Amino acid sequence: MTVGLEQMTDLCNYSKAETNARQQVDTAKGEAVTAITENISVDDVERKMLAMPQADCPVVHRFGPGLYVRELTLPAGTLAIGHAQKFEHLNIVIAGKVAMIDGDRVKIVHGPCVFTGQPGRKIGYVIETCVWQNVYATGETDIDKLEAMYLDKSDAWQEAQEAVTDAQLISRQNDRDDFAATIAAAGFDAGTVRAQPENEADQVDMPQEFSGVVTVRPSPIDGMGLFASWPISAGDVICPARMDGMRTQAVRYTNHAKTPNAKFVMRECGNIDLVAISDIGGCKGGDRGEEITVHYGRALALSGIDVKGIAA
Repeated sequence: MTVGLEQMTDLCNYSKAETNARQQVDTAKGEAVTAITENISVDDVERKMLAMPQADCPVVHRFGPGLYVRELTLPAGTLAIGHAQKFEHLNIVIAGKVAMIDGDRVKIVHGPCVFTGQPGRKIGYVIETCVWQNVYATGETDIDKLEAMYLDKSDAWQEAQEAVTDAQLISRQNDRDDFAATIAAAGFDAGTVRAQPENEADQVDMPQEFSGVVTVRPSPIDGMGLFASWPISAGDVICPARMDGMRTQAVRYTNHAKTPNAKFVMRECGNIDLVAISDIGGCKGGDRGEEITVHYGRALALSGIDVKGIAA
């Protein structure tokens, strides 16, 4: 989780970490680091931070042959606590500067640098916007399984996420009801509608340049959904949905909403893009980001199926 500078001072006074903005900028200029005279409880700091507004911190998941790279962008002026790492692993700081708590002192990590990270948690203040990669040797590509394999998430974090999920399950009931009404108006049943996207015969991988923008995660609306890793502005192309007659994850996993934040747009070449119709929030404090949704009635109208006069 990450919090902004406006919440930083009180938290640092509380934690005795002495990592407020002025001290860390002074440290970056070469002055001696102030020793931390009292032990801090990371769990206590985390609970305090979870009650605060979270900062944008996009998480991109990259895959190579036998490799998984979890890439985190941390904005300058934020205090961040990472999940506990279960194993030592390669760390690559591509850019940025972070004041990290190391035992009873604070050290400055400058990018670019490469080092082997040890098991445990990291807590630090971001002096300059940082791009930090954790590199793991694995062939697994399911993000939720990977997080369970390599990260130990605290009770406080899991309790906070469960509370958010429970609230979303309730608030998304209108979307589920509207989905049922929309497909019934089109003459379909839920089983038919769900089975069609799951047919993999005409599916293709998401192009590499878009794979870091979205992820597929469990959805409070239904099954799996498409989530934004990065903040997306209204009017932006989120990703392709159909290319040369083949469908991407955007078709299979984008759920229905009564008031959606995206729509499918047909191009002259016959390809279809998923385009934002309102601003969409990316990952904040390490969460999964905002779910991307469309209105199925408009999607069906794009294919020539009229649903109570809804236009594409």
